[in-house]
Order: sequence, then structure tokens, then C-alpha cells
Amino acid sequence: MSYYFTNDNTLTSKVKKINVIINNLPFSFYTDNGVFSKKGLDFGTRTLLENLLEIKGNVLDIGCGYGPIGIYIAKKYKVSVDMIDINKRSLELASKNADLNNVIVNIFESNLYSNINKKYDYIITNPPIRVGKKILYQLLFEAKKNLNKNGELWLVVNKDQGAKSILKDLSLEYETSIITKNKGFFIIRAIKQLTD
Repeated sequence: MSYYFTNDNTLTSKVKKINVIINNLPFSFYTDNGVFSKKGLDFGTRTLLENLLEIKGNVLDIGCGYGPIGIYIAKKYKVSVDMIDINKRSLELASKNADLNNVIVNIFESNLYSNINKKYDYIITNPPIRVGKKILYQLLFEAKKNLNKNGELWLVVNKDQGAKSILKDLSLEYETSIITKNKGFFIIRAIKQLTD
């Protein structure tokens, strides 16, 4: 079984183009085997994007996949967006999709925050739950070091994938709130506290 957070060079490439509308904005994306949600925009990501509050400041899209989160934010809010992933195929697709949707974003490879050398106002993600709790929690809790004061971590997680326990654990380190719940998906906003 190949996962989208690994690089599997044995996977046959089968690129296809999908068209989606998010908050009345039209997008086209190339997807492929070996990337997350290759058949179309997944419900969790859509719910996250449709419930973002006004974005003012720079953004990191971590685990960007073929790019819907970062590309949407760059197009809608006209802010500076960095997009990272460990999956080279995802990065290639994200780059093509940025061009396809006429947005300028900065896309590069990074294993979690290993290649990050600045701070952000927002870190936004549909996190790869299947990486396991250790890596997932690195992604979520190391976000603090990479956020500006009052910076915000936004994520989507399904209740069947531990949304309630993740929310509880995040609330020990962040000022957390549930923005919305939709068909089992929790949209969580975790703000870095001023004392951190």
C-alpha cells in the first residue's frame, strides 16, 4: 500500500484534470496516482476552505498535496503563500496547478518544518492522519515555533480520526476553537498564545 506522504517511484503516473468551484471561485487541478484525494477535492478540505475567516498575513500550507489549499488562499485573499510537501509528485502537480490557476506561490520540499526558516501568520493543513500520532503531533505542535505571535493553526480532522482527542491535546498548548462541524469533520482553529 502506497501512501501519499511517501515517494513511491513504482506508481504508474495517470494524470487527470478536475474542475471544482470553491466559494463561487472556479479552479482546475491536475491530480495523479500517489497523491491525496486524486479523484477530486475531498469533503474535509472543501469544508476547511469554505469556513476560513479573513486571511491577512503570510500562510504556510503544510502537506500541500496537489495544491488546493494554498492555491485557493492565494487566489481568494491575495496573500503570500508557501506550500510544502514531502511527496515529489505532489510538488510537481502543485507547481503545475499554480500555473494553471494563475497564482504565484512558493512551492518547495520539506519534511515537516525541516526546510522552514521563517515564521507565518497562518499554518493551514488537512493533516495526513495516517502518518501516525507521533508525526502528526510533530506537525501540529511544532507549528507553534513557526508561527508569529497570535499566529493561527487551522486544520480539518474527522471525529472518526480522533478529532476530539486532538482538540483536547491542542487546547493544552493553544487557544482553540471549533469553527464548524460538518458531517463529522471538525474545522479547528488553534491560536498561538501571546505568552509563547
